[in-house]
Amino acid sequence: METGNIVEYIDHQKIICGVILEVKKQKLRILTENNREIKLSPGRLSHKCNTHLDLSMGKYKLVETLKQIAGKRNALINHIDIKELWEILNTEKEWINLAAMTEFCFPEGSTCDHESAVVRAFFKNRSYFKFNHDRFFPYSEEQVEQIINQQREAARKNRIIDEGAAWLKEVFNIDKPHLPDDKIECMDILKSCYLFQKESPHYSFGKTILKKAGIDNMEIVFRILVKLGIWDENENIELHKYEIPVVFSDKVMKNETGLVARYKDQSGFKDQSDFKDQSDFNNRLDLTDLSAITIDGRSTLDFDDAITIEDKGDHYRLGVHIADVGHFIKKEDIIDKEALNRGSSIYMPDRKLSMVPSCLAENLCSLIAGELRPSISIIIKLNRSAEIINCEIVSSLIKVKRQLTYYDVSIIANEDHEVLILHDIAKKFREKRLRQGAVQISLPEINIWIDNGKINVIKINRESPGRMLVAEIMIMANWLMAEFLLKHDMPAIFRSQAEPRERLYRKEEGTLFQNYMQRRFLSRFILSPEAENHSGLGLNAYVTATSPIRKYFDLITQRQLRGILGLEKPYTKEEIEKLIQRLKQPMSCVSKIQRSRHRYWLLKYLESKIREKQEAIVLSKRKENYQVLLTDYMIECDLPISGNINLKPQDIIHVTIQHVDARKNVISVFVS
Repeated sequence: METGNIVEYIDHQKIICGVILEVKKQKLRILTENNREIKLSPGRLSHKCNTHLDLSMGKYKLVETLKQIAGKRNALINHIDIKELWEILNTEKEWINLAAMTEFCFPEGSTCDHESAVVRAFFKNRSYFKFNHDRFFPYSEEQVEQIINQQREAARKNRIIDEGAAWLKEVFNIDKPHLPDDKIECMDILKSCYLFQKESPHYSFGKTILKKAGIDNMEIVFRILVKLGIWDENENIELHKYEIPVVFSDKVMKNETGLVARYKDQSGFKDQSDFKDQSDFNNRLDLTDLSAITIDGRSTLDFDDAITIEDKGDHYRLGVHIADVGHFIKKEDIIDKEALNRGSSIYMPDRKLSMVPSCLAENLCSLIAGELRPSISIIIKLNRSAEIINCEIVSSLIKVKRQLTYYDVSIIANEDHEVLILHDIAKKFREKRLRQGAVQISLPEINIWIDNGKINVIKINRESPGRMLVAEIMIMANWLMAEFLLKHDMPAIFRSQAEPRERLYRKEEGTLFQNYMQRRFLSRFILSPEAENHSGLGLNAYVTATSPIRKYFDLITQRQLRGILGLEKPYTKEEIEKLIQRLKQPMSCVSKIQRSRHRYWLLKYLESKIREKQEAIVLSKRKENYQVLLTDYMIECDLPISGNINLKPQDIIHVTIQHVDARKNVISVFVS
């Protein structure tokens, strides 16, 4: 290399023409066609030739000459058909040097300008040849197809970025914007980025669109989605994040319609003759003469358990009757598969998502007052001291006489003979569990519901007669079903729990603070096909089978009971183990969604309580704040440590709500 040589190099994906002004210590000082002086190593050059320029002509003239040379070389590119060259040369699996390739392109003769034109052409179009300085290697047909597809996809993405960014800027200036069909993909990309953040496969793509639109806050994506009417201002983000289905597929609904039509006509079940399919009903115990009652919340529509109590003079006969969902929903049918995918019904303040379609959950399978229903009944004989004498589990037919709410039961608790007996049995069964080491955690429940857009929040006493008796009698029924399964050596989904890491109080003597903190010391429950002790409940074995309409775990256990009763083939132990693993993911999502949505609506309610004083209990002290519990709403929040106060756990204080943002999951308070 010497001064005056015309050379070329690549800068920002462009080939720049220049002339060497000086060669010094393996560095070239070059004047470019852009009238810049730069220093480069020879290795950076993409093309060099022996053509010289007279450096004495002056800088201005040199630059003009370089521009002319570059223009001439770019014009020569139009005479090169790279695709045609590839079609001729792609069978030659060897490198082709620059001189040979230039001769292919310009067979009538070539110069340095022609060589440069070849380099420029192949640099510009890299779809057909691998390009390495001054030599070329033809790609295979498969490689060419792949490269062209990648280029098309890159061009498509660039179009989405450019057009999407321009459109986003306009959205903020339009009162009622709509989503054009050609922007749906752009919006889906941004939606994925908002939901999954860096875990989104489109995160970098979406961030590029937002950056070009001048948007640096991901929360603006939420506002755009709301403005476009795609999401509501109170959108349940977790449903999207966990891809929870909110409707049933057409196939499931068609199957549901056929199932209902197969079993009943529209008049309902008044007696056994109303059933179109009476298979196995002849072997069921007819308990329709009993005064069965259901006790549930006011908004309940899916009644899956009922209770009966008979005073026999020297003993009581307690019946717990569970809707026989397994009679209608068969293993591996389309409704069963959908229920397994969902794992459980999801209960939220603003909506309910059923595990099975409503015509089953709230009709065919539900224990509706006045209608005959197949059930699995736990018949328990107790002495006058409410001690269990014996128990049998049978398939039965029942008809609910009274559909009561927890409120109804609280009103009649001191005068209704049946409720009085049930409450007494429940209290004595709890006492038994406590003697056996149960950990009784009694905390109020915060019930939230939305009525015509209004958020309603009430604090419920879980120890009210109705709630307490239902809780204890269902625990009793689940325990007795576990014993029944053990007796028949039947695998099921047994629940066990090791001893708590620490006990803060004995029996039911704990304060609100102790009850709340005791939950933190409980061991995790374990699901297994084999029974072990459940320390928290004070029972040697435990299953859940009283809510088969709402929980797939309960439906599985009910099918095992049906297996013992000869109504169907039960699951094997291996199948039970697989189902436990299969349900981990959906059940985890259900728990997260229910907790998250409860907290969201509670915070939304508290947004209207700014500057109000609230009672709080200090739970713990951290490095920079105290963790406190607002007792009226049973919600935790942080209280900044102040230099003039020194608090300790269990202290009752008053705080003022300073700021709440439900969407950001933020609540801040200060000492009143």
